[in-house]
Amino acid sequence: MKKFFAAILTVFLSLGLLTACGGGQQHGASSAPAVQSVERSDTGSADKSKSRIRQNKIYTDSDAVQSSENANKGSTNKEKISRQSYTGSTSVSQSGEQFSAKSPGNAEIRVESDQAYTDKDHVAAYIHIYRKLPPNYITKAEARSLGWKDKGTLDQVAPGKSIGGDRFSNYEKILPDAPGRSWKECDIDYVRGNRNAKRICFSNDGLIYYTSSHYQDFEKIY
Repeated sequence: MKKFFAAILTVFLSLGLLTACGGGQQHGASSAPAVQSVERSDTGSADKSKSRIRQNKIYTDSDAVQSSENANKGSTNKEKISRQSYTGSTSVSQSGEQFSAKSPGNAEIRVESDQAYTDKDHVAAYIHIYRKLPPNYITKAEARSLGWKDKGTLDQVAPGKSIGGDRFSNYEKILPDAPGRSWKECDIDYVRGNRNAKRICFSNDGLIYYTSSHYQDFEKIY
């Protein structure tokens, strides 16, 4: 009888051991996918994080480029605005090789560099823009070297030329005086024959006056 019970106990113990081993294997198999799932989850989070970082970097770079372009546009606009202000403040504008100046009466006078002028408005505008006389003017010394006499006719020795560029003393202080200011004069409307009474007097600091009465009275042009 004892042997019978011992055999039954042995069978039950064997079955228990087999059941325990099977449960352990199943538990191990179910644990592995869990670990794999965690690893995939971590990897997915890392990929999403990297993706967000890349997107943020691209967005930031795009903003930097856009800011730089806006800054350049602003600089260009400022530059344009600055140039327009300068042109307006001097009342002088450029169109190709031609320049124009506005007279006190707001009449636009166009002049070109190295072109001859003899009338009041164009000679004054030329001096105002280029700070010198048109090329058809020569000094008294230059005219004398060509054979001109002070009271003779210039057109006979220098056709197309006018007297201009000599110093005007302003002894009587008819024109405004200032420290360091000097004046020069030139003939106006001379074509041929003896010189007339019309003159323009211009200073080294930009003042330009006209007289039609041989210095008796003056009209300010610029």
